[in-house]
Amino acid sequence: MNVRCDAAPEWAMLGDHCDSHFYPVTLTPGKAFDLRSAFAQDPDRFTHFSQSAPHVFADLSKNLIDREAEALLFSLARTCGLTRRRDAMYAGECVNLTEGRSVLHTLLRYPADQPLQTQMHEVLEQGLQEVHATLAAMLTFAEQVRANDQITDIVNIGIGGSDLGPQMVVQALEHYQHPGKRLHFVSNVDGHEIDAVLRRLKPEHTLFLIASKTFTTAETLTNARSAKAWFQREGGVDVAAHFVALTTNVSAAQAFGISRTFGFWDWVGGRYSIWSAIGLPIAIAIGADGFKQLLAGAHEMDEHFRTAPLEQNLPVRLGLLDVWYRNFHQFTSRCIAPYHSALRRYPAYLQQLEMESNGKRVDLHGYPLPYSTSPVLWGEPGTNGQHAFFQMLHQGTDIVPVEFVAVCQPTHHLPEHHPRLLANALAQAQALMVGKAAAGGHRHFPGNRPSTFLLLEELTPASLGALIALQEHRVFVSGCIWGINSFDQWGVELGKVLAGDLEQRMKDCKVEGLDASTAGLMTRMCPYLPCAEKKPSHKDKATTQKARKKSSK
Repeated sequence: MNVRCDAAPEWAMLGDHCDSHFYPVTLTPGKAFDLRSAFAQDPDRFTHFSQSAPHVFADLSKNLIDREAEALLFSLARTCGLTRRRDAMYAGECVNLTEGRSVLHTLLRYPADQPLQTQMHEVLEQGLQEVHATLAAMLTFAEQVRANDQITDIVNIGIGGSDLGPQMVVQALEHYQHPGKRLHFVSNVDGHEIDAVLRRLKPEHTLFLIASKTFTTAETLTNARSAKAWFQREGGVDVAAHFVALTTNVSAAQAFGISRTFGFWDWVGGRYSIWSAIGLPIAIAIGADGFKQLLAGAHEMDEHFRTAPLEQNLPVRLGLLDVWYRNFHQFTSRCIAPYHSALRRYPAYLQQLEMESNGKRVDLHGYPLPYSTSPVLWGEPGTNGQHAFFQMLHQGTDIVPVEFVAVCQPTHHLPEHHPRLLANALAQAQALMVGKAAAGGHRHFPGNRPSTFLLLEELTPASLGALIALQEHRVFVSGCIWGINSFDQWGVELGKVLAGDLEQRMKDCKVEGLDASTAGLMTRMCPYLPCAEKKPSHKDKATTQKARKKSSK
């Protein structure tokens, strides 16, 4: 049985170590842990706190951690059964307990010509065959689309994992994109988004990909119906030839008019689905070979996570660092700063991956947690962020760990730009650590502010695949330590249910029974809505007026 982190003896020891070495109220000022002193006292600090993993080099040396804390964290991971839970996931056991499912996104990128490892359950053999049969069909279709000069625009309609992942990867690998294909992504139920896309297209040259696992997602189906109506209104013919579904609900797709579907399995979570049929827009953009390289890079990181000792396991080290910061330093957020414009959607992708996975307040058994879990993730590409929020990072009252991502080799041929970009990334990490002493308070930089630096040699399908898999496994590690289920997302359900009720109410502006705020806002909205059939009744008006008076007291 796995031990929850707060019941492990290492938990209290970590707390004592953090209090005594990093925030020592009993010691004289200046004796707390300081990165500048740590480097001066330990010439091997960079070597110890940095490592290579497949396609990624990580420098963790500028973080507020010492060797004693790191050793306690590794011991905590063992006490909490991290390796057992990791192996159970790889073996296809039911680790998503609240939904009764296996979690096998690693199987999606497992090579067809390699035997499954001995600790993997034999039932995975059949699953792997199905995975590669679907992959082959998807990649064949992707190549057909790429060869079809009549199709110039591909519109992916999805939301959440069916949008953020594919969009991030397509943008990140834009250098590898087919020059004759334009990829568009529609996710928001706000009609302004799809309207802006459709106004630039012609139906005979457009292919729509409707990405919804159940083919019931409200936002996706609303956008899909609008796309179909536009297609037919603008003279488009043969819906079946211009609409493809990425779904498990084949009958619903057929009822919509779609005959070509690519499916996946219930053990594929939305935010882990880019490796499945949800990755079709990626395959169209970068081709079958590029998609296979993306899978191969992820698989290399999978094997690193599965086999490397904890002390040399990069996803483990990052996940444990996240626990150290969240629960002992009490840092509430992490800034993501990719110094590559093609990674502009990388922070948004990581937001879903980590905050939807680990933004939980109960453990695996449903008991409330007495400690914090997921931090808030946010960020923008550098160097833009330097002229926006880096002021706060350097001189603000809150300490925010920063995670830099940089790429050594550019894909452009503008000699002045890339050295300047990399110099800025290095300088910001350096400035956060060293700070600057000044007599005047306004020009004083306190320094001793933490950062992690992830470095890729090139931004390729393989290196991006490895980077994404690294982040997936890192989230799993911290979730294991916290004793939570990182693979469900019940928190998104309540808003959906309430939205359905309110949408029905808007048809006749029925506000009875609503709280005063919702009733007041709906009353102001209703006159502008095309779905409203009548003005609020006298009874509804009286209810609203009464609610307004009550809310103004």
